[in-house]
This record gives sequence, structure tokens and C-alpha cells, in this order.
Amino acid sequence: MRICVIAGTNRAGSNTLKLATRVAADYRALGAEVVLVDLQALPIECLAPTAYAAKPASFEPFAQAVLAADGLVVITPEYNGSFPGALKLFIDLLPFPQSFENRPVAFIGLAAGRWGALRPVEQLMQVFAYRNGLLFNERVFVPAAGDALGEGGRLTDPLAESLLVQQTAHFLRYCEAVRGLRG
Repeated sequence: MRICVIAGTNRAGSNTLKLATRVAADYRALGAEVVLVDLQALPIECLAPTAYAAKPASFEPFAQAVLAADGLVVITPEYNGSFPGALKLFIDLLPFPQSFENRPVAFIGLAAGRWGALRPVEQLMQVFAYRNGLLFNERVFVPAAGDALGEGGRLTDPLAESLLVQQTAHFLRYCEAVRGLRG
């Protein structure tokens, strides 16, 4: 099973990347082949106005990471009540419709506030549903992210930690169950 974990911000030193690194390790521990997409590595030419019409060649490895995946895990912080612009740009540059069409997608939100990025996760679910992604119903929300991440990206809240471990195992089974839908 190939899983693409997307750290949904380009902010340096982000809690999102710390959690994404841990999540990628969890999937590997369960036998999945994992690619971690770090939006800090997005090529600067992706910001050019011409990038929408002609995708920069340097974006191709990012697109291939998504296209080769049996499932996507999107980890997003909350910035100003929404998901980061870098994540929207990444989504916009991916090939249409094959990037998300009948592809399983799981969501994890983390934020400094008390709701753990509920709003951006719900907004992303609308985007992925519009693009015919197969939305996995077990979402994980990490509030007070600065305090919530412990050693190695482990969550200090036992309930959130348990939900994250459960989501990982269940999402792999979900990906396997719907694998034939991608044709």
C-alpha cells in the first residue's frame, strides 16, 4: 500500500511537519510504502503566474507522489480560520481530475486554538469531495498544538494519541477496501 502524507504548510519549523513525520513513520511501521510531501520544498517557480497554464517541470515529483499513492493523508494547520495558501496552490497545480478521483483521503488538523483546525479540515473536505476524492470519515483534531506534540511527534493527550493510531490502522484497511474503484 502506498500512502502519501502531505504536510500542508510551507512554514519553517512547523508543528505540521513534526506531526507529518511521525504519521509517516506510523504508516511505515504498519508496512506501507510512504512518501512525505513537505510543502517547504515546493519550487519557487510554482508561484509564477504562468504555473497554472504550464506546470513547472520541478513540480513533477510532487505530482507523481500523489498520483502513485493508494491513499492521501492531509495534515493541515489552521491559519486565519482556514488552511494555508501553500496547500491550496499545491492542490491547484496537481493534474485534474486524476489526482483525487476515487482516491482515499484522510485528514488531520492541528491548531494553537481549542478546535484543532476543525474549520480548515471541513473546508478541505469540501475541496476533495468536489474533486471526487473518497473521504475517510475518521478525522483527527489536535488542539493546542504547541503543547500537544511530545517526543517524536507523539501526542500528549491520550485520547488524541489513541485516535491518531486508530486512524492510521483503519485508513490502511479503507484504502485496501476501495482500491478497485480507481480503475
